[in-house]
Amino acid sequence: MAAVLTGCGVTGDSGDVTLKLVAADYGDNDSNSSRHYWDDLVNDYEKQHPGVKIDVSVYSWNDVDRKVKEMTDAGQAPDLAQIGAYADYAAKDELYRADDVLSISTQADFVSQLVSAGQVHGVQYGMPFAASTRLLFYNKTLFDKAHIDPPKTWAELAADAAALKDKGVKYPYALPLGPEEAQAETMQWLLSGGGGYVDTVGTYGIDSSQNVQTFTWLKNELVGKDLTGPVAPGRLNRADAFTAFADGQVGMLNGHPSLMQMAAKKGVKFGMVTMPGVNGPSRSVMGVADWMMAFKKNGHREQIRDFLDFVYSEKNVLDFSRTYDLLPVTTTASAAMNGSGQDKDIQPFLEQLPLSELYPVGKTSWASVSADIKKRIGQTVDPTGSAVSVLGQLQSAAVAADSAQP
Repeated sequence: MAAVLTGCGVTGDSGDVTLKLVAADYGDNDSNSSRHYWDDLVNDYEKQHPGVKIDVSVYSWNDVDRKVKEMTDAGQAPDLAQIGAYADYAAKDELYRADDVLSISTQADFVSQLVSAGQVHGVQYGMPFAASTRLLFYNKTLFDKAHIDPPKTWAELAADAAALKDKGVKYPYALPLGPEEAQAETMQWLLSGGGGYVDTVGTYGIDSSQNVQTFTWLKNELVGKDLTGPVAPGRLNRADAFTAFADGQVGMLNGHPSLMQMAAKKGVKFGMVTMPGVNGPSRSVMGVADWMMAFKKNGHREQIRDFLDFVYSEKNVLDFSRTYDLLPVTTTASAAMNGSGQDKDIQPFLEQLPLSELYPVGKTSWASVSADIKKRIGQTVDPTGSAVSVLGQLQSAAVAADSAQP
């Protein structure tokens, strides 16, 4: 008896296969929703592969991780998910290894730093889908009025912020430690201070002496001197900081490539430099990647493999990266951008990717640790807060979470 099924991994009586893909939305309105990118890609793929259908659901970043978790918890895992983390699913043995669902040439084309970040216990499960790095953006008009140059050190950044404040700039340095993306701003500052979330062997070191010194400096030299604006850093979200920069109210802030387009649309003249460090430009920069993963539950490994090879073709990687001002995750697409005049604005970010350090996403505990950082890191710079106390609490919780994971 032939059964016609609906949902994930459909196989009907015609022998056709349907792959279910859940993806994140990188657009900020209906006109530039990622839905349009996937519709075009799927249309091209299905024309060439009449026996395979691709069913794509696109959700906002506020919802997509939860949607995938709900589906897997209900025993209805999609075939593919493109979200922000993968390690929890890998630890539960729910994912295909990357080499099970990618051709040798496709897997070998990934940027090396992203391959390492996609591994759990030395095995790659997370396939990088989009990447970015961060630079310090500054408002050229406000800098000219204050007669200052872009900073190279923390001391210069503080001095520039003071000069901007004297000129009435609302946010001399915008410090978004609010719950939206505090883990990113935190990591940039930790790296610029010679620290980070983990040590050289991958063990959490959130309360290291370097990290304590970094947040003590932020509290005393920026926040305590009223150089970060009218909103307490712990309540300032990245999106609001970006909007304020595009409105000409921010002198400096850390930003990723999409901020270029936001600022340009509002006519803001801006420059970008490497994040300042204690004694000069930071030697370590932050990179961010989002991930594709393939679930084993429905089978269809060969169809997934064929589709992913199409997704990661140079044309499709370039199309996505250019549409959303992101960095390509493959070396061939990166080389194409490097050699193209149309991508000159993104070159500073592209140059940093091979040197970047990513979140410890290979740790199955990172999701809970990141959520804890978002919730509490702003307390380090509150008037009554203490970097030693807050970072110590975050470290204890991180160690406990890490010990509880498989």
